[in-house]
Amino acid sequence: MNDPTHDLKSELASLDFASVSPEEFARIVKRLSPQEIREVMQGELRERVLSEIFGRMERQFRPEAAGTLDSLIRWKVAGTDGEGDAVYETRIKDGGCTVTEGRSETESRVTLIMGDAEFMKLVSGNGNPVTMFLTRKLKLVGDVGLAAGLPKYFDIPKA
Repeated sequence: MNDPTHDLKSELASLDFASVSPEEFARIVKRLSPQEIREVMQGELRERVLSEIFGRMERQFRPEAAGTLDSLIRWKVAGTDGEGDAVYETRIKDGGCTVTEGRSETESRVTLIMGDAEFMKLVSGNGNPVTMFLTRKLKLVGDVGLAAGLPKYFDIPKA
């Protein structure tokens, strides 16, 4: 019997994420249901995908849009099926953007909390952050205004 999730997982596992454009990534995510994303986002593949996404944030940052913004944004991607939570921090300061893995002692201006599927849909331009917030698939702690403005600070792909 042919298992489409296994085929998809194999396809994603063999991808060289560094060579996949943001637009291609958005198209891949658009094809996936939330359940398929949860099934794929496990183990080493989850770590690779998250690392690549957060690594691209620095390159997709739009300093002209951020101006003099000085903020720490914390991302908590809640794991499922025994996967632990992944925490990354995005520091926007002095016209630059740096991303670090893990939680620092610095107070964040906003923390965004969501599951793997919601995170993948959000960063690939396939999810509406307002709808996700209203349906409680995206939780915010802190400055809601900053969270609402985040999309303008990054070149978010369109599928």
